[in-house]
Amino acid sequence: RENFIHLCNPHLEKMKEDILYHFALGTGTHDFPALFGDVKFVCVGGSPSRMKAFIAYIAEELGLGSPGCDYPNICAGTDRYAMYKVGPVLSVSHGMGIPSISIMLHELIKLLYHAKCSNITIIRIGTSGGIGLEPGSVVITRQSVDATFKPQLEQVVLGKTVIRSTNLDEQLAKELMQCSKEIGQFNTVIGNTMCTLDFYEGQGRLDGAICLYDEEEKLQYLKKAYDSGVRNIEMESSVFAAMCNLSGVKAAVVCVTLLNRLEGDQISSSHDVLVEYQQRPQKLVGYFIKKCLGKA
Repeated sequence: RENFIHLCNPHLEKMKEDILYHFALGTGTHDFPALFGDVKFVCVGGSPSRMKAFIAYIAEELGLGSPGCDYPNICAGTDRYAMYKVGPVLSVSHGMGIPSISIMLHELIKLLYHAKCSNITIIRIGTSGGIGLEPGSVVITRQSVDATFKPQLEQVVLGKTVIRSTNLDEQLAKELMQCSKEIGQFNTVIGNTMCTLDFYEGQGRLDGAICLYDEEEKLQYLKKAYDSGVRNIEMESSVFAAMCNLSGVKAAVVCVTLLNRLEGDQISSSHDVLVEYQQRPQKLVGYFIKKCLGKA
């Protein structure tokens, strides 16, 4: 059964043209069905360079590109986000933090709607701080929770606080976990992900410009997070889960941990080690896509 994007906005139907400003794309200037109608998998991540590397990787994995092949940035008309496409896979950068990914998702969801895409799977691939896990472990998110460990996103709309669910697709998480077992190259767990509004105080770090708590208070907080089921911390998953839920899109978050926050705050691994860690979510999601397409 075809599952199309659901838009929670009746006003869009009255618009003659929809300009996706931060993508430098628009329905009056671009043929969305022709450009994007075959998309089935969308992978999003913070860094433009990482998403370009991912599209080159998946192209080679799917046999749709040759080594060294260049992939043009579809959003070259702006420096806000980068977008790349090969076959049924779209790779988009989202910047850092809830506001940045929220803007990108509004326009991405509209893009997929205008392109008449169906049966879409969206996966965020990224990095995070782990809690109680060895660095390099991959976390598949069960629920995104806020800094008080509640599975919800609080957003103020027209001066009123709106609460939105941040659950993610349980079956998709299980399928990704099975893929990791089949790969057998790195430790992977399913757990809750804490989404914060800040990298330093919001995540209980001691190394920011401002810190008005001590190490014991920090560790008590992180252990409480661990006991509640949290296994990693990042800054985008809550609004990602909430918006995908409202749009009827199957979604997952797959992040590698760069350090164990119970043992420190600063990322001290070498550049080469961090590069290898960052490739792990790409390998897992790449294998999942290949398996879905019958190419694994």
